[in-house]
Amino acid sequence: MFMGTHEPKLDAKGRVILPAKFRDQLADGLVVTRGQDRCLYIFTKAEFENIYDQLSKAPITSKNARDFLRVLMAGASDELLDKQGRLTIPQTLRRYAQLERDVVVTGVGARLEVWDAQRWDEYLSVTEDVFSDAVEEIIPGLF
Repeated sequence: MFMGTHEPKLDAKGRVILPAKFRDQLADGLVVTRGQDRCLYIFTKAEFENIYDQLSKAPITSKNARDFLRVLMAGASDELLDKQGRLTIPQTLRRYAQLERDVVVTGVGARLEVWDAQRWDEYLSVTEDVFSDAVEEIIPGLF
C-alpha cells in the first residue's frame, strides 16, 4: 500500500526520485498515466492491468466509459525506475499535469499521485476543509 506525502524535485530531464520505501513495489515496472484533477497516477503493472480488466467490462455503448478508457489508456506509459530510483515522466504527461520543478508525490493506497506542488497546495487547502467538515459517514460504520 502506498501512503504518505513526499516533495522531490523534477530535474531538467523530467526525472523525479521516488521515495525509497516505494521502490520495491515498483521494481518490476510501473505505469504512469493521466489522473483526475490534473495529477498523474502511478500504478504497479499488476494494479494497472487489474484496473483495465475492470474498465473493459463496461459496455462499449457507454460514452462515459469509452471516454474514460480512452483518456486513461492514451496517456499510459510503461516505465522502469533507474538505479537511483528515478522515474522519467514523459513530456506529454508533464505538460498535462503542469509539472515544473517542485512536485508532490502522494501515496493513495493502490496508487501514487504526482502533483505540481502549487496545484497540490491549492487542492489541499479546499479539500482539507471539506474533510474536516464531513458530518455524514463516507463509508458506513467506519467512522
